[in-house]
Amino acid sequence: MSGHSKWNNIKRKKEKTDAAKAKVFTKIGREISVIVKTGGANPNENSKLKDAIAKAKAANVPNENIERIIKKAAGDGEANNYEELTYEGYGPSGVAVVVETLTDNRNRTAGEMRHYFDKCGGNLGQSGSVTFMFDRKGMIRIEAEGRDEDTVMEDALEAGADDFNFDGDVFEISTDPNDLGAVRDALEAKGYTFISAETEYIPQTMTTIEDEETAAKMEKLIDMLEENDDVQAVWHNWDMPEDELDED
Repeated sequence: MSGHSKWNNIKRKKEKTDAAKAKVFTKIGREISVIVKTGGANPNENSKLKDAIAKAKAANVPNENIERIIKKAAGDGEANNYEELTYEGYGPSGVAVVVETLTDNRNRTAGEMRHYFDKCGGNLGQSGSVTFMFDRKGMIRIEAEGRDEDTVMEDALEAGADDFNFDGDVFEISTDPNDLGAVRDALEAKGYTFISAETEYIPQTMTTIEDEETAAKMEKLIDMLEENDDVQAVWHNWDMPEDELDED
């Protein structure tokens, strides 16, 4: 999942081919499996699992798939060796990129990340080299159609949200990362359904790319990262032009 705070960029990741959707399902399945093995199969006692299930539902993963993954992970006595690693670097034109991974071989993943950045005219940085340019927030998005802005805003703030934004198509609700689950649950109890509800890296400023060749390299970097099985999410501060977003 790549993106920044603009809805258009979030929309880009929703308009996937069937093959890309299958890859998203696989990645979310891996995440749920790891969470179950480390924290248990009861979402009421495992807040990370509850968040992952909500994320899976927002990505349209069928309920039976989610239940099957949880059951298999709970019944599988073998411990997994997956670890969460975050990579940071700069793409072409100095675009800041944060890559969240879940890997069972950090040497393989690090080598692949470095290769992608080098190939596309960027460079992989050290820990902390770009994350200071982002704010970590819980983000909840709700389709605006058929809903009253004032009512949604009132419900969101009452649920404990920090901020509320409306861009004409989508209501964006931001929270402290630690409050995401509680705010989401409070809104769900009032009948809301979500386009997405997860913790994100939100860029503080955006970077534009003027020439088409460099923009194509940045687009290729995002695609290569997203296609890697170990990558769970890609965040960046590229202010993508509308025509790039519409191509997908």
